[in-house]
Amino acid sequence: MTMNEYQEKAGTTAAYPSMGENLCYPAMKLAGEAGEYCDKVGKRWRNTGSMSSRGMESREIEDYAKELGDVLWYIAASAQELGVTLEQIAELNLKKLADRKERGVIKSEGDNR
Repeated sequence: MTMNEYQEKAGTTAAYPSMGENLCYPAMKLAGEAGEYCDKVGKRWRNTGSMSSRGMESREIEDYAKELGDVLWYIAASAQELGVTLEQIAELNLKKLADRKERGVIKSEGDNR
């Protein structure tokens, strides 16, 4: 499945207020889902002392992957609200990172380095 195919299929499950004219809802939910993933990682670190996925059971990995799937869903919804595809976002991101690497500022701070 391509990223755009995912975005299209994910869109068929979308149901939120003012769809197509609502940047806020998917943005806020994206932050929440990313927070849930981070919380899960933090609890693993606290409970096991491990910052790695090494040694995780497949069921635990699947639980983390499901959280990332929720993040991806809200990224897709946000992209849809902006009128761009996930593939366009991925291409723009790789272009930005390649430019930063070429200029030797990939480890710098700030958005417009």
